[in-house]
Amino acid sequence: MASLHVGGPTLRFKNLLVVIKQTAFEEYSQLKLRGQAPKALRWKRLEQRYRAHKQCVTDLLALLRKHKVVQFSCVNRVDLDRQHLAGVDLIVAVGGDGTVLSSAHFVDHGTIPLLGINSDPNISSEDRQVKKKKSDERRSHGALCSFSALNMEEGLQQVLYGGGNLQKRTRIRCKVKSTFSETQLVPALNDLLIANPSPAAVSRFRMGWMQWVDDTGQQQGEEIEESEQHQIYGTVTRFGGGAYHVHNSLNVWSSGMWVCTATGSTAVMAAAGGQPMPDLADTSLQYLIREHMRESIPSPTSSTPTTLDGGFPDNDLIRDGQKLHIRWNSQTGRIFIDGSHLTHHLELGDEIMIDNQAPPLQMYSAEKPVVK
Repeated sequence: MASLHVGGPTLRFKNLLVVIKQTAFEEYSQLKLRGQAPKALRWKRLEQRYRAHKQCVTDLLALLRKHKVVQFSCVNRVDLDRQHLAGVDLIVAVGGDGTVLSSAHFVDHGTIPLLGINSDPNISSEDRQVKKKKSDERRSHGALCSFSALNMEEGLQQVLYGGGNLQKRTRIRCKVKSTFSETQLVPALNDLLIANPSPAAVSRFRMGWMQWVDDTGQQQGEEIEESEQHQIYGTVTRFGGGAYHVHNSLNVWSSGMWVCTATGSTAVMAAAGGQPMPDLADTSLQYLIREHMRESIPSPTSSTPTTLDGGFPDNDLIRDGQKLHIRWNSQTGRIFIDGSHLTHHLELGDEIMIDNQAPPLQMYSAEKPVVK
């Protein structure tokens, strides 16, 4: 993991893009004009959060204007497009974790650093005066933000002049092969959810591990034992022009599957029963089968299976060099990328390849790197 903790007299970033979230108050106000806003909304609370966010944006722009040589432009999160990144050397996402994730999706190659600022932290100055109130769960947690509205002035000064804690975060590469096309999805910083679009429906798929086959038909990398040969199913599958055998496969009937990075392991993965990965430099991915109902077989990735019957772990790691293969066996499905806003449709027979080979993201973090 690359880290920077010192600042110098030379300005490092001179062309910034400020990505600003659209608050719930603004969204519901538009619905209200059309007579479609829910009746139970607490408008005063929404407006309070809207004003806090706007004040943070106003303060941030004032700070940037103090630096005469810094050029910046602003764009609403919902309007962000790759054309806005031309010539930009730093992206500043103002909002919460969702704004950081949305911004990260446009940095395909990971060449532009990303700085998150929590505009409405769950510990406000007013909250600090109320001893019994430790946090407000309705506000953004800000786990992906380096600073908040409370300390961004000093933090922004450090970042602009080469300081701050700049880290490289592993992201998930996911490719989907349909009958006539192959699609590479945007890199996921936190997690993927692969599931039936109905939470009450069963997600049926077959998962296994991919092993590259060279032009002579020989399998490369780890050897497959003779006892596992019967578990190779179907014909050779291809992704990106390469041929792969799929081995150690498993039929799954479940509620779907989570796949996360170390960055996302403390979010929904931990809440779903997965394992936190405290070392943010860990390049492994983690998967979790949700509410698994079907067969189990020995795992190639763990010497200590986590299932009660000693079979294929429902929760395990995807390590460097490993590629997870999924053949979707339900009539329909979805891949949810870092939340519910960005999805990819699946059909029966679609194949999915997942590994950690997406370009890493350069992101400023409040977290200190784990010292080994």
